[in-house]
Amino acid sequence: MRFLLSLYANNGKKLPLNYQYELSAATYHILASANEEFAEWLHENGFRMENGKQFKLFTFSRLDPEKFRILRQSNQLELLSDKVEWQISFLPEHSTQKFVEGLFQKRVFEVGNRQSAVQFQVDSIVMLPSPFFTDTMTFETLSPITVSQKLEDGRDYYPQTSEEFANAPWVRERLFKNLLDKYEAFYGKIFDGERFFDMMTLTEPKSALVTIKAGTPQQTKVRGFLCRLALHCPAELMRIAYESGLGEGNSQGFGCLGRIN
Repeated sequence: MRFLLSLYANNGKKLPLNYQYELSAATYHILASANEEFAEWLHENGFRMENGKQFKLFTFSRLDPEKFRILRQSNQLELLSDKVEWQISFLPEHSTQKFVEGLFQKRVFEVGNRQSAVQFQVDSIVMLPSPFFTDTMTFETLSPITVSQKLEDGRDYYPQTSEEFANAPWVRERLFKNLLDKYEAFYGKIFDGERFFDMMTLTEPKSALVTIKAGTPQQTKVRGFLCRLALHCPAELMRIAYESGLGEGNSQGFGCLGRIN
């Protein structure tokens, strides 16, 4: 279930160029502000595998300003118009429309840091129609896709180049396993359909290094990739990739896909 939010920038014009974590923090703040409603929604839409691994099955796009420019010297994004669009997508459907529309309607929130921030107001929120899911579909990334594997020393390893992201077998294996894990968490059972998965990049992937918790002792950098791509997998898993995101870190704004007709 996907929503298109029309935002109005009513205070401030400059964002950190690397604003994804700040947008994620603002999203969590909005969700947490619902208190009882959010707790009830989470209770009704609990997503936990038998091994205890938990998924927050939603994702969101980068901000899509009508006009903007990049200020390289100050590492900022300057809005040249007041209108910005933003998509947020949830896999669960139970009570989600009422919860999301009630929570975000006319909401005022701020994205940024101490150096640059913008206050947004939600002008409108519209539920978008879901595509018809088949076993082969084409998408564009609305936020970077990230995927990792554990090294022997316990560190997380991310694809380092566009070529590795596009061609390394382990990337496809990890993306496929992630979809299967989300299926199990959402439906409470192991996927028992035919198992197949492939990803073909249609444009050269563009690397995006995202800083998480910048300026804190917990600061980390996560590499993701932006491109157009074709996915080939069972339609049930295709829906999960679209509604909750492809790859890891979806609730931090990674892996949001937009349908290409």
